[in-house]
Amino acid sequence: MRLEIIHETRYSYQPAVDTSKHVVHLRPRDGLRQKVLSFALDVEPHPVSMGHDVDSFGNPRCFFSLSSRHDALAISARTEVETWATDAKAGVSAMPWESVRNLFRFHKHASWDETTEFVFPSRYALVHDDFRDYAAIDFTPGRPLVAATVALMQRLHRDMRYVSESTDIHTPARDALKRRVGVCQDFAHILISCLRTFGVPACYVSGYLLTNPPPGQPRLIGADASHAWVSVYLPPADGEGAKWIDLDPTNDRWAVGSPGEDYVVLAVGRDYADVSPVRGVIHGASRHLMSVAVTVKPMPERA
Repeated sequence: MRLEIIHETRYSYQPAVDTSKHVVHLRPRDGLRQKVLSFALDVEPHPVSMGHDVDSFGNPRCFFSLSSRHDALAISARTEVETWATDAKAGVSAMPWESVRNLFRFHKHASWDETTEFVFPSRYALVHDDFRDYAAIDFTPGRPLVAATVALMQRLHRDMRYVSESTDIHTPARDALKRRVGVCQDFAHILISCLRTFGVPACYVSGYLLTNPPPGQPRLIGADASHAWVSVYLPPADGEGAKWIDLDPTNDRWAVGSPGEDYVVLAVGRDYADVSPVRGVIHGASRHLMSVAVTVKPMPERA
């Protein structure tokens, strides 16, 4: 599937900003299930400097600076990406969740494994007894990690209500779980927190999901939104290499590598703080308003 993604972010400042510096994660990753065909980033006012690199998690990022006074900022990212379907559910390892947990417990002379970064608490995904109590129903002794994680994801999907603007990024995952309401980033942070509380590595995935308008209705420009889901580490077993199992608790979908060809991975990290699409530092404004418009639409297949 070939998709076009337009992600527009606009800020208005009062009073005007004197200078600012920003970092954006807006270019999707290249991976096993997707390939970026083209990417363009436009910033207005024009930055005095702009650079591109890859962060410690392997995500492409761009940083830019504005040195002249401005009362508005517009950031527009346009991407064309090709994705592949995945039906990789059968045949995944039956390794018990305790075996995975034990691999990441500290012991002397252990070699460094970068996956360990996704075991410890992070800013928005904490380890707490509330998450242990919630997940304990599914993480019973000896149960395979994949079966336990999928069951937990499906129960979270049933228990939580998705309500737009019911939370913001500062809402703790524990509060969202207690209220049983939130948006996709809350679903993801709760699932990650549950898994890490049981010692299982899990990371936050930001990206996009193709949505279809109701029958007979046109696709609305700018009406989509960015999305978030979870990726869980499955160590090598049965002669196969390590895998990452992606789970979307908002929509009750999962598979190895990606929940489906209608998903586009933007960035991965410990939680939202690592992969926020736009962040920065400004000097000179006391208030700002932000608006975001995202459009994800299919493109004609190549002949």
